[in-house]
Amino acid sequence: MDRQMRVFIDADSCPVRVREIVCRAAKKRNFLAIFTANRQIPLPRNRNVRFILVAQGEGRADAYIKEQVGPGDLVITRDIPLAAELVDLGPVVVNDRGETYTKENVRERLSIRNFMKELREVGLYESPTGGFGRKEVKAFAATFDRILTQLERESQKGVHE
Repeated sequence: MDRQMRVFIDADSCPVRVREIVCRAAKKRNFLAIFTANRQIPLPRNRNVRFILVAQGEGRADAYIKEQVGPGDLVITRDIPLAAELVDLGPVVVNDRGETYTKENVRERLSIRNFMKELREVGLYESPTGGFGRKEVKAFAATFDRILTQLERESQKGVHE
């Protein structure tokens, strides 16, 4: 059984440039891009792009992605707790800066995230206001292309076995 490759995007905080890259690639490489959010997100008209509007509430988009995703899929999220849950379900998980989350690194990333959150809550740390510029877009695009190529090869290998 041949299944179209799927890319799930946790779209609530996904930068516009990342959305553009994903939409262009979906059309060019013929995979299904599924954007999920609890508010309307502007997306181009494209037969390979879907938008799922979930109900308002914390974690609704995350829950939808967790219900739908599986091995062979790709998820784009900056939500480290979600990434930690997803890596065990089999998809490849990356953030919008091109960092790949794996079973080997996601627990450490989650621990650091939680520690920094605690420091912010007690006033001992202020988040840097690092922007999302050309460097971050380029890093995401390179990782995204590499992973799509890898998933396409794996999908083709499975079809020919």
